[in-house]
Amino acid sequence: MSRLHTVSPAVRGRLFAGLAGAALPLSFAPFAQFFIAPVSLAILFWSWQAPAREAAWRGFIYGAAAFAAGTWWLYVSVRLVGGTPLPVAVLLLAGLVCLMAGWLALAGYLSARFRGPSLAFNACLLAPATWTLVEWLRGWVLTGFPWLSLGYGQIDGPLAAWAPVGGVYAVTFATAVLAGSLLAVVLGAWRDRAIAAAALLALVLGTWLLGVRTWTAPSGAPLRVSLVQGAIPQLLKWLPGERRATMDLYYSMTASLTGQDLIVWPEAAIPVPDVDVPVYLEELSGLAARLGTQLIVGIISYDEQRDEYRNSLRALGSPAGVYHKRHLVPFGEFFPVPAFVRSWMRMMNLPYSDITRGGADQAPLRAQQVPLAPTICYEDAYGAEQLGFLPESRLLINVSNDAWFGDTMAPHQHLQMARMRALETGRFLVRSTNTGITAVIDERGAVRATIPQFEPGVLSAEAQPFAGATPYVRAGNYPVVLICLTVIAVTMVLRLRR
Repeated sequence: MSRLHTVSPAVRGRLFAGLAGAALPLSFAPFAQFFIAPVSLAILFWSWQAPAREAAWRGFIYGAAAFAAGTWWLYVSVRLVGGTPLPVAVLLLAGLVCLMAGWLALAGYLSARFRGPSLAFNACLLAPATWTLVEWLRGWVLTGFPWLSLGYGQIDGPLAAWAPVGGVYAVTFATAVLAGSLLAVVLGAWRDRAIAAAALLALVLGTWLLGVRTWTAPSGAPLRVSLVQGAIPQLLKWLPGERRATMDLYYSMTASLTGQDLIVWPEAAIPVPDVDVPVYLEELSGLAARLGTQLIVGIISYDEQRDEYRNSLRALGSPAGVYHKRHLVPFGEFFPVPAFVRSWMRMMNLPYSDITRGGADQAPLRAQQVPLAPTICYEDAYGAEQLGFLPESRLLINVSNDAWFGDTMAPHQHLQMARMRALETGRFLVRSTNTGITAVIDERGAVRATIPQFEPGVLSAEAQPFAGATPYVRAGNYPVVLICLTVIAVTMVLRLRR
């Protein structure tokens, strides 16, 4: 401790910021220690009580530590599973970490540059507003990367009650207000402590009132659903010699599922474009008719006239339907690089030419006349993008191929995001993945049932359709963003007047 006191304040602030950032991923799955996030953030807000440039550096260090510790699994995806050359894999991971850290450097700069008249104001309003606004921006700028958004780590905590009101960013804002209030109570003058205590009381009261509020209601009878997990290893998934065995496996696992209303296969469960397996698709349609079910399968669609591939969901029962993925994965489904480098940068998730984005105005799929809001893979990380299907849709459905994450924390983080989507919309979500985590999630974001990862199996359960609309379904992220912008604008005006 004596040595720490001999370190300069700037170095000490950066050190604490880095340690707090490294601890932040512990608040997310699979660790799920949600209380760590407000403590980590309170330390960061304390470190931001510095000149603007220094606060930016501390924000960058915090972000670099957090994303290096929380998204290291990208190396597994890119290098060990995707086969990307080592230098490129390291460069991509380092580039992403630095880009995400840059957003938090911006938050630190804004919080220090427009610092308000008191610690309570800065910690309880300005810092939470800048953090939340920056988190929202990094969730969509340059296609977005919403991983490690603060609110996801609170899915099992009381602050999750804010999700139906303003989505994951409302939970983020509430968590940041809690962090700032704790900081002001501990370190502020008596007036700061009084204001922070009032903010804490308001936050607790609001959280309690929202926790007992319901926004949606059951609609009709529960659907009997079966989610098929083939557990095909990623390194085998696209080998030509394994295609027939994969298709036979899924068919055999499905043929005995009688009495089900909905059967769902994972993303790209059929590892062949639809134009190459018309007979197999006819057999599946016949199987769905015999079982009296709606069978939804992941497959690559090919448009011969336009020479375009799409990542799709096919509904092969009655009524038939199709959904094409709209939010594509950079370097996984499209390659924002010159054509001559694509052959050696390509990951093996979908080994085809660039996937074409699906249209924005697609209709919901249906099972037993129940409208379904579909998403494919990490589309469920973008809550606002599924709102076009709501409130018409009564049930959320997601298919994923998390095999390229390997046995890391990423599939657990991905499931956490899916749980947030269910809570935001007040609807059940059924989630079928290739290797796990396949799950049925209720309208409160609680996992009702799962099956083990990396093992073939079928998860059968009931999923209750829900009708109605939460405030988030009606307004999306706009109210939270507007509140953050207003706080920052008021702070700027006060700063200029001073």
